[in-house]
Amino acid sequence: MKEKRARRPRRITPDYLERAALFYLQRYSSSSGNLKSVLQRKVWRAARETEIDQEEANGWIDEVVAKIVRAGLLDDRRYAETRVLSLRRSGESERAIRMKLAAKGVEGDLVEQALQQDELENDELTAAIAYARKRRLGPFHKDDKREERQEKDLAALARRGFSYETCRKVIEASDERALEALQAERF
Repeated sequence: MKEKRARRPRRITPDYLERAALFYLQRYSSSSGNLKSVLQRKVWRAARETEIDQEEANGWIDEVVAKIVRAGLLDDRRYAETRVLSLRRSGESERAIRMKLAAKGVEGDLVEQALQQDELENDELTAAIAYARKRRLGPFHKDDKREERQEKDLAALARRGFSYETCRKVIEASDERALEALQAERF
């Protein structure tokens, strides 16, 4: 069997970084902070093999990201809004959303604005219900062992970052109709 050789990293130039950034954005939605991290990892990998001036490479990265933002291909506000909406619908708590967006390099004020904008349609209770439905917790349990699993179900929701009060409302609801009534109560 032939041994696989490791690929040598490409030579880092401003043109290479721009092509790499555009290729990344074709495949993934990103924030400017996340794109900088992706490009910095490319520089670090190349720096292990060749001698690279890190300061110069960081300047190139900043220029490339600024150029892409000016071209309108990268918008942190739009990224934050779409990620908040997506994460809420999949059952993520506000706390988890903040952490995930911070890890992607989105500024705190943009996260706040996106959360406030989304709060009208999707709140913590809606997200907790979506997560409980997905994991079959509380009223979404199929078997009759719901009472025995109540503490575990509460803990599962709490680990996702939901408040105790929200967890309790979802898990202690008698059925799906009771949860729908609870949601309607808010408005």
